[in-house]
Amino acid sequence: MNTALWIVQGMLAVAFLMAGGMKATQPIEKIRERLPFAEDFAERTVRVIGILEVLAAVGLILPPITKILPILTPLAGVGLVLTMIGAIITHVRRGEYSAIVANVVLLLLAAFVAYGRFVIAPF
Repeated sequence: MNTALWIVQGMLAVAFLMAGGMKATQPIEKIRERLPFAEDFAERTVRVIGILEVLAAVGLILPPITKILPILTPLAGVGLVLTMIGAIITHVRRGEYSAIVANVVLLLLAAFVAYGRFVIAPF
C-alpha cells in the first residue's frame, strides 16, 4: 500500500505543481485563455489558488522525504480534496460538465492519499 500511495502522491504532485505553477506565474490573460473558469475570479484569487496548489504539491512529497512534519502530507491531501470540491462547484455553475470528470478523479486520488497517510500507512 505504501508504494501505491507514493505513486499517487508523485502523480498528484506533478499535476498540481504544473497547474498551480501556471496559475501563480503566467499572465492572467493567458490563464483565462487556457482556463475559462478564471474569468469568474479576480486575478489575485487565481494566483492564490495557484500558490496553494504548489504548496500542496510540495507537501505531498517533501515532508516525508525530509522527515520534517510528515503530518503535512495527509493534510496536503485534504487541502487538495477541498480544492477539487471548489473546482467541481465552479464547473457545475459554469456548465462545464466535461471538466468535472478530471476534478472527480483528482479528488478521489487526493482522498486516497489523505486517508492512506492518516490511517493505512502513516509516516
